[in-house]
Amino acid sequence: VQLQASGGGSVQAGGSLRLACAAEGLTFSTYTMGWFRQAPGKEREFVSAINYSGDTTYYADSVKGRFTISRANSLNTVYLQMNSLKPEDTAVYYCAAITAMYGRTWYHSKDKYRYWGQGTQVTVSS
Repeated sequence: VQLQASGGGSVQAGGSLRLACAAEGLTFSTYTMGWFRQAPGKEREFVSAINYSGDTTYYADSVKGRFTISRANSLNTVYLQMNSLKPEDTAVYYCAAITAMYGRTWYHSKDKYRYWGQGTQVTVSS
């Protein structure tokens, strides 16, 4: 299984970025997909998740109203549209996959995710 995250970069506060995560080697439409992030010196934290069919989404309070998660099962890809970025959003962003059954309850728990991508750096300057 491979999860390939892309789309990171450097932007000024208030700017936008769109992350993508392409999956290979798994039946994509049966997995809940999540985005996590890790800032230097901090633990990896939940950002957002989307259920297997795309009709249920979850967000951390810190990104609610600014970030939007979506997926294209035909392309085996999940996206994270990030708007109104803040310096505190600076982190390495990781995509991850959890089976649909566990995803209903554990979408926010990094320890329950089975597969992880390599991460993509997002830097927001003030």
